Amino acid sequence: MTKPINQAAAAEQFLQDPQRAQQYDQILWNARLRRDQAAASIPEWEQLREIASQIKEYTLTHLADYLEQFEANAKQNGIQVHWAKDGVEHNQIVYDILNTHQVQTLVKSKSMLQEECGMVPFLENQGITITESDFGERIQQLDQEPPSHIVMPAIHKNRQDVSKLFAEKIETDPNNDDPHYLNEMMRQNTRPRFLKADAGMTGVNFAIAETGSFVVCTNEGNADIGANVPRLHIASMGIEKLIPKVEHLAVFIRLLSRSALGSPITQYTSHFTQPKKGGEIHLVIVDNGRSERLGMADFWSSLKCIRCGACLNTCPVYRRSGGLSYGAVYSGPIGMVLDPTFDAKKYSNLPYASTLCGSCGDVCPVKIDLPEQIYKWRRVMAEKKLLSLPRRESMKAAGMVLGNPQLYRFAENVILQKVMKYFPLLFSSKILNPWVRHRALPTVPEQTFKQWYIKNRQPQNTQKKTQKNL
Repeated sequence: MTKPINQAAAAEQFLQDPQRAQQYDQILWNARLRRDQAAASIPEWEQLREIASQIKEYTLTHLADYLEQFEANAKQNGIQVHWAKDGVEHNQIVYDILNTHQVQTLVKSKSMLQEECGMVPFLENQGITITESDFGERIQQLDQEPPSHIVMPAIHKNRQDVSKLFAEKIETDPNNDDPHYLNEMMRQNTRPRFLKADAGMTGVNFAIAETGSFVVCTNEGNADIGANVPRLHIASMGIEKLIPKVEHLAVFIRLLSRSALGSPITQYTSHFTQPKKGGEIHLVIVDNGRSERLGMADFWSSLKCIRCGACLNTCPVYRRSGGLSYGAVYSGPIGMVLDPTFDAKKYSNLPYASTLCGSCGDVCPVKIDLPEQIYKWRRVMAEKKLLSLPRRESMKAAGMVLGNPQLYRFAENVILQKVMKYFPLLFSSKILNPWVRHRALPTVPEQTFKQWYIKNRQPQNTQKKTQKNL
């Protein structure tokens, strides 16, 4: 029986270390500020966002045609194309390719799709040794944790955490937490693995139907090592990664890194069109629920996502609860929208891990209406009766109060003004009211806004009549 993820409980555990939580919040907010500075430096920024959104929308509404065009051109280039309906098929296809080539060691760069498919544990169970080439992903691999952020997988760890982990796993100096030292030690540990790997794997950031080529963006160049050193290169691609033409790519490249980290462009933007001499490229195109999501009237536009992570960096809930608290591959606002499409019951609580402040929609480079979709998922959860009993009953009570003027005025004048004032324990107790465990209740005012307005703003000749109606 599927048990819903308790994001609030996991977030509470994350908040047990206030200093770490504050650092996490500040790092992500700094990324948001850098994004704003980068956006402000481009006069046509909002126009770029609109164009990118329209390109994605047009592609998604003509997806079957562009997939066929892409496949035909990719095959003509010498790329071997495979189709997978879900994660199980994807993993089996990858394993069959590796097994055919007698691959024992594999180096892979960061791929959220491969994470989504559970590929690494599957291949490891088949006896294949896998080394993550992305620095953050390698840290998470050594610690046996999933990524906590789409772009910055180990952002929740500080350098002391990494130093301790490296000392345990790769025998570095436990007293040295200098970032340069830690980077160099990891380079020495992984570089021999890269050079000896039998095969390399990457994800796909963008695929171009016009040319049958695909693009991988990294800041470390790690994808290029896996794609070019071994003879065999396997890439995993979601069907939504398509864009029609090469000229469209420039729009997304200008938006991607600026939205993610505030930098003008990713350090490495690598194009793959055909295998190198004596080598092979296999591309696995994966659905895994995307076609079904494309048919959802309220949620199809989430397929526009280019995985920049900007919505995570700005989200006040994500920044204060940690990415691992979501218990899913995708966290933050985009996770609240994507995860329920995989398992609505398991992720039924995630749409409530949001203030609906709208910030995520403001920064999305392809203008996905994330706040609206999060709200609509709440409606879905209510309609499917997937709300917990306390939440269901509290919503029912709130609906009764807000839908009845007499009850609302009673709650305003009696509960807020009298009960909260003279019996605050009922509301401030962390046992009786778990909502206040990490929040401070405001001081109860002497009068409601309506009472203040009647006294200070309303004309004298209508005060008596209004007070009588109250």
